[in-house]
Amino acid sequence: MGANDAATAAQTMAADRHLYRITGGEPLRGAVQVSGAKNSVTKLLVATLLTDQPCTLTRVPRIVEVQIVLDMLAELGTEVEWLDEHTVRVCTPHVSNPSLSEAYSGVNRIPILMMGPLLHRVGESVVPLPGGCKIGKRPVDFHLAGLRAMGAEIVEQLRSVKVKALKLKAAHIELPFPSVGATENLLLAAVLAQGTTVIANAAVEPEVIDLIMFLQQMGALVDVRVDRTIVIQGVTKLRGARHAPVPDRIEAASFAAAAVATNGRVEVIGAVQEHLATFLNHLRKLGGDFEVTERGLLFHRAGELRATHVQTDVHPGCMTDWQQPLTVLLTQANGASVIHETIYEDRFGYTRQLGEMGANIILSTDCLGGKPCRFASRDFEHSAVVLGATPLSGCDLEIPDLRAGFAYLLAALVADGESTIRGTRYVERGYEDPVGKLTSIGANVSVMPIPGG
Repeated sequence: MGANDAATAAQTMAADRHLYRITGGEPLRGAVQVSGAKNSVTKLLVATLLTDQPCTLTRVPRIVEVQIVLDMLAELGTEVEWLDEHTVRVCTPHVSNPSLSEAYSGVNRIPILMMGPLLHRVGESVVPLPGGCKIGKRPVDFHLAGLRAMGAEIVEQLRSVKVKALKLKAAHIELPFPSVGATENLLLAAVLAQGTTVIANAAVEPEVIDLIMFLQQMGALVDVRVDRTIVIQGVTKLRGARHAPVPDRIEAASFAAAAVATNGRVEVIGAVQEHLATFLNHLRKLGGDFEVTERGLLFHRAGELRATHVQTDVHPGCMTDWQQPLTVLLTQANGASVIHETIYEDRFGYTRQLGEMGANIILSTDCLGGKPCRFASRDFEHSAVVLGATPLSGCDLEIPDLRAGFAYLLAALVADGESTIRGTRYVERGYEDPVGKLTSIGANVSVMPIPGG
């Protein structure tokens, strides 16, 4: 893939192809299949760079984000073959190009994770600086500090990072915060490094564990201890493997919230209770309920929706990506609810458009309803008070980021009247066939061409 092809691929995430028109007020009923987790699949694809043998991933969602990562791999020399609709085989016998085009700068956070694998394969690389949703600064300092500790020479440039190392060596790394991305980056670097690497205060999200399971199948030696410590004994070579990524717990929670918000009854096929435990507790507290079925989890209301307190945290706490659908749900709950966001400093921007629909949401720079977090006294609006229940009315919405995207779809499904939603590229970046899945359970959603587009 040349630079022009890379630019074209990257631009697919920068332009809308259509808008959605949703008429709300109808309960959702039926069953919907949850896809493989985007936040796992994309990292598993990066891990395949660690071997020259073929790797096969099943349950891969056909979404923009996955295609972008496959395009990145192809630029590096990876051979990509779809075996069926959701099974892809990738193989990188040789890294033909050790550097990614700067056209991928700001597209997502995947390139920064490729540094370790490329150092192991060719000893050097240039990768563009990451981007993704506009939800906070999300710096890569932890990533670079960890790689430097393992012997990498790093030169930070305006839009990219240049890395070089004859051989990465083991290190003891304590993360200042249990960052998922930094943990994954260091895992990918440590599995083929010389010696035993220790990552203290590591992230242990299901997607991180899924990456570890895949690496273990490839021949890696990784030990996850009970105190957020991950110990990696470096090996000399990894082999190909076949793996089914974990189901997407964010998508599962999104459809669960849609069922409860619309007073419907939806079975989410493939949803895993263990991965959703904290979300399920919050859902019960606010008046929703669930049942375990042979195929997944069935969601519905248990009675009147009522106010509650939500505080996001690292796993096993309440996932930050569950905050947005829970917020929409709480606009329909009686009383004053408090939401305290402790992962990202700027993740409530989407609530302003919810206010235009009739939601009563007040943002605060204080750490409301819980322990002080790292954003205390730093003037970030990272807490919200949701006063309900308030009826929502359909309106024109512009999606600002991926997770806010489904929150807007959910709000439109609850609202009285019709809503027109732009920025649909953000939803399609992370949700497979959102319109098809929603319409299959009774949602009134249509795809419309962009006027003048």
